Amino acid sequence: MRSANLAGRLVLLDSHDRAVDVEKASGGRFPAAPQAVYARWREFRAWAQGADLPAGEPFDPRDLGAPAPEPRQVLAVGLNYRDHAAESGLGVPDTMPPVFTKFATSISGPVSEVVLPDGGHTDWEVELVAVIGADARHVRESEAWAYVAGLTVGQDISERLTQLQGPAPQFSLGKSLPGFTPTGPWLVTPDEFADPDDLQLSCAINGEQMQKSRTANLIFSVPRLVAELSAVLPLLAGDILFTGTPGGVGLGRDPQRWLTPGDELVSRVEGIGELRQTFVAGPRTAAAG
Repeated sequence: MRSANLAGRLVLLDSHDRAVDVEKASGGRFPAAPQAVYARWREFRAWAQGADLPAGEPFDPRDLGAPAPEPRQVLAVGLNYRDHAAESGLGVPDTMPPVFTKFATSISGPVSEVVLPDGGHTDWEVELVAVIGADARHVRESEAWAYVAGLTVGQDISERLTQLQGPAPQFSLGKSLPGFTPTGPWLVTPDEFADPDDLQLSCAINGEQMQKSRTANLIFSVPRLVAELSAVLPLLAGDILFTGTPGGVGLGRDPQRWLTPGDELVSRVEGIGELRQTFVAGPRTAAAG
């Protein structure tokens, strides 16, 4: 099953990539707001699987929003691929990798224009994103997929100067500028994949491939992340979890490379789809004095 946020309304996608409005098709049983459905995800899935849905309508991909646009928690995992840990000059974690948050105001949809901060070092990080489908606390790894509503594509866009400045890293601030958390294009339930633990992910800038790996290379898999995180804090229905990025980011290159105005960043995950971000210059900061 694939669900999406189309112009702020929850839709299901049919086999021809056409949209069925959920509120209308369910006779008001489920609300139009995309975020609201996660509190009733299992009920929603049961209804969707048995419903006699009307024909879908074509739509413009530019009208798609984030599949989970208003999560109560956005959790992100660092150093969860060995090659990314190596290019960062850091060791491979043998316990829980570093976890930080991306503030929810940075969330955007799959097709967007992102303003670059003046004088910044803005980087890319393609990631598989899991959306939580039921409140989870002390979940066993073997049962964790049952708590995942679905998977989507994410970009953990990162402003490295802000992230790494000062006496201690400012991960959350550096990764939470407006538009720095695009997700989409839709949510795909785990049963749609032959193996949800082994999906190819990649990203390219202006057609040049920057990253390519498989989620089988995650040090901590999606089920293990759900188990480890839910042992520390409650995961809430509708929360989103960025699972980590593979090697190939701009920070780890020699010479280092950053996103510039006019760049187009395309991020893909096998069996889900793609994000497409274009970057524009922001207002110049006036010189001091």
